[in-house]
Amino acid sequence: MKRVVVTGLGMINALGLCKDSSFEAICAGKTGVKNIESFDASELSVKIAAEIVGFDPAEVIEDAKEIKKMDRFIQLGLKAADEAMKDANFKEFDPDDFGVSSASGIGGLPNIEKNSITCYTKGPRRISPFFIPSSLVNMLGGIVSIYHSLKGPNLSSVTACAASTHAICEAAKTIMISEASKMLVVGAESAICEIGIGGFAAMKALSDRNDDPSTASRPFDKGRNGFVMGEGAAALVLEEYESAKARGAKIYAELVGFGESGDAYHITSPTQDGPIRAMKNALKMAGNPKIDYINAHGTSTPVNDRNETAALKEVFGKDVPAVSSTKGQIGHCLGAAGASEAVISLMAMDRGIIPPTINQIESDEECDLDYVPNIARKADLNVVMSNSFGFGGTNGSVIFKKVD
Repeated sequence: MKRVVVTGLGMINALGLCKDSSFEAICAGKTGVKNIESFDASELSVKIAAEIVGFDPAEVIEDAKEIKKMDRFIQLGLKAADEAMKDANFKEFDPDDFGVSSASGIGGLPNIEKNSITCYTKGPRRISPFFIPSSLVNMLGGIVSIYHSLKGPNLSSVTACAASTHAICEAAKTIMISEASKMLVVGAESAICEIGIGGFAAMKALSDRNDDPSTASRPFDKGRNGFVMGEGAAALVLEEYESAKARGAKIYAELVGFGESGDAYHITSPTQDGPIRAMKNALKMAGNPKIDYINAHGTSTPVNDRNETAALKEVFGKDVPAVSSTKGQIGHCLGAAGASEAVISLMAMDRGIIPPTINQIESDEECDLDYVPNIARKADLNVVMSNSFGFGGTNGSVIFKKVD
């Protein structure tokens, strides 16, 4: 099978409108979590989130009329995709041989909420004709392909919080079997709206530390009490190795392994078995290399963090590598989380610095690994792993390795 490498990165989230500003703020231990400003959250039990401020969709969408036809998750996805394509620095490419693998957990939830209200208050004839195309998850990949003239396979993953990790896997498979030589992976999510926050709050999945937003998300800390919703997008250009080498591209790393698994257990509660099998499958495919750093799923929920810690111990025994979760900084971006954390892992390897797990205040006896607490750490990273686990019992792990 063909070797697959990463040659372009893009990212936008609550801490930055590009990959460089985001990564620097993440490593500085800053957080984008604050009181919700995009709508009136006064009636909700949870009033905090990691919202993006200052993003102007006109930067990537020239026609103002088109902006209104796209939900915000698509706009964010276009921004990250644009940055990744520029980073990959193509002089030319065959559009028939360049595909898209997109992902989102929920898609256009704000537009679903808005048009539902319109339907019930003003009648169905007032529903926007752009409601459906602006909300469909796979419209992210469709619009990205139009903007960049990519006519290869156009795939879409909708597997909750593992969606964009699975999108990376699907893109890699496509290149490995020569269905395309290049794939643009883009994961995007923007579900910070009344129905989105209210829905997750009803499940008791969110932290309700409304009086202290900056420490609300604290993965692996004893005081963690739920995740904080984030929004954002990230993109990766995956390319067949010989093609990237021939054009002299900057190669961030090779995707040497990935693993996918299902829990077949519960719709929201995880098992150790599923994550363990995902990680073991990824390691086996990669040839069982020494892992230098793991970007954990690490949601800041009591169950996930305890479960992931136990799974890591089962897989790595006494030699669990340094682990950090960056959700304390940028929130949990749901379907965009996997792509965002893959980009963060690759930038960590590229720059030789492990991002910290912030808000480590009180140790938990059941979460006793090296989580790189509060302060970033310089390190020579040759092989990194990123984990994503989603509702419905769906898991994904990816492993990247420096190319000699």
